[in-house]
Amino acid sequence: MKTELIEKAYAVARERYAEIGIDTEKALAALQNISLSLHCWQADDVAGFENQGGDLTGGIQATGNYPGKARNIDELRADILKAASFIPGRHRLNLHEIYGEFGGRFVDRDQVEPAHFAGWIEWARENGMKLDFNSTSFSHPKSGSLSLSNPDPAIRNFWIEHTKRCRAVAEEMGKAQGDPCIMNVWVHDGSKDLTVNRMYYRELLRDSLDKIFETEYRNMKDCIESKVFGIGLESYTVGSNDFYIGYGASRGKMVTLDTGHFHPTELVADKISSLLLYTPEVMLHVSRPVRWDSDHVTIMNDDTLELCKEIVRCDALDKVHIGLDYFDASINRIGAYVIGSRATQKCLMQALLEPLAQLRQYESEDKGFERLALLEESKSLPWNAVWDMFCLRNGVPVGESFIAEVQKYERDVTSKRA
Repeated sequence: MKTELIEKAYAVARERYAEIGIDTEKALAALQNISLSLHCWQADDVAGFENQGGDLTGGIQATGNYPGKARNIDELRADILKAASFIPGRHRLNLHEIYGEFGGRFVDRDQVEPAHFAGWIEWARENGMKLDFNSTSFSHPKSGSLSLSNPDPAIRNFWIEHTKRCRAVAEEMGKAQGDPCIMNVWVHDGSKDLTVNRMYYRELLRDSLDKIFETEYRNMKDCIESKVFGIGLESYTVGSNDFYIGYGASRGKMVTLDTGHFHPTELVADKISSLLLYTPEVMLHVSRPVRWDSDHVTIMNDDTLELCKEIVRCDALDKVHIGLDYFDASINRIGAYVIGSRATQKCLMQALLEPLAQLRQYESEDKGFERLALLEESKSLPWNAVWDMFCLRNGVPVGESFIAEVQKYERDVTSKRA
């Protein structure tokens, strides 16, 4: 798309928004300061480098077998950088523990150390990225159906130690980058069929988390993530939404809302304002749950748009952290990164351009017709011209032009991977 055309369209859009009291330059500046946390596992289908070729377990599934996935750390890093070159702004990278550099040796998860991520810390520094982190309780001989809530002390203590060590890794990441590393704890614990010990397992999980969080760190932040159910764990989930809201509120921990981890009729956007009243911050894992937690690539749909609008309406851009969490192996993986990231940013752009002051005035005056009318009319305002300008100023492809670039990378690089 020609630069002159983009600039002309933006000039018109800027004037149109000014008529309703919106400064598009402020919206552009605000979006520039929002960093997404890109999920490393999209590039290799959640395989990691601890046990390559091993099976995914613990309710994790990646659908599809599109050719060219990353086979090693160098390829993974190259793919992430290529995807980032099409995404406007500066973003973070979210790592799972199984993506450490173990030097060809088997390092069990209760032995992981910051040294196994020194290469990632240096790589992130060189490429202007900051890191987030996750403990990894799935795809391990000791995963089973219970980890941190396992009645067997040996297994439970193994996972407690693993998670403690992951927090130490996150602390070193945060210290090195001069910005807190956000570490997420999600465990798949649950039961395939009926259980009569709901309270018992939740007591164990609570006590395990208390042990894990005994050490206080200054350079990392903890967040805890719930789920409705997992594959093979359909009847009961120990770490339910109720459990983690209670734990987060009582312990002052950040709660993670994964858009695929709730019942299909629940609006995740509605949860943000409630959580922010009782927990210090909120972490989001954004995906597209076509049929519950199917982890399809995020698109600009109503759910994602409402989520972003609610963040802005709550004045919580500094309290809500946005990470992506899908792993689609049925399409070009780099393309999937770009689609989902740009879709989330497009939703944020629209949220930042919403005529919120006027809408709130109508609401305070009990003018329901006027409020609804403006909400509807704002949907057709020229936000896309502002988005195109955002891409142009960040030096990334505008519009659909990134498609050809992703295709070229596939021809030149990923198609040559065996």
